[in-house]
Amino acid sequence: MTAKKGLFITLEGVEGVGKSTHAAFISEQIRRTGRVVTLTREPGGTRAGEEIRNILLHAHETGVTAMTELLLIFSARNQHLEEVIRPALARDEVVLCDRFTDATYAYQGGGRKIAWDRIGTLEWLIQHGLQPDLTILFDLDPQTGLQRANGRSVADRFEKESLEFFARVRAAYLQIARDEPRRMVVLDAAPPIEVVQAELLKLLKDRGIC
Repeated sequence: MTAKKGLFITLEGVEGVGKSTHAAFISEQIRRTGRVVTLTREPGGTRAGEEIRNILLHAHETGVTAMTELLLIFSARNQHLEEVIRPALARDEVVLCDRFTDATYAYQGGGRKIAWDRIGTLEWLIQHGLQPDLTILFDLDPQTGLQRANGRSVADRFEKESLEFFARVRAAYLQIARDEPRRMVVLDAAPPIEVVQAELLKLLKDRGIC
């Protein structure tokens, strides 16, 4: 990977894998090389996106259907791409995003059982072929992940889903990793954080990012 062009890195995984902590670590390592890093997340990343995120995570009483959920996510993603991601890449920055379209295939495709070709149609409509240069999947047993997540805050709408739901999410993530091994790298998120971050640093150096 060259340091002369915009670089798009995404972080994926079930609840409790430590994506936010690892994102801060990765961002700091890359900034030490002198590159500008745009740290963002999905759903969210823009004012409109954060409003949609609030609906998706906290619509406990009103609820939304699986298809409405999918359309909201891609609506937020479209705004995110237009306001944040594409402009940052055009400025040759590193965009580091907590979740992107792989999460949609995992959560709405695997978890909600929406057909992947429907997701693919929306992906093409919104992204026009844009894909991350590197995706890091932090893999963890869902039960362990949920225990970690529930220990840090009140469970949101997704965190209240069943273990069976998250097992499907994890399986979908791992299927993507098998299908796209050059783009998606799987890291074991179970060890202590310093062990995981040592693996992260090695990965970044091996890819020529740090």
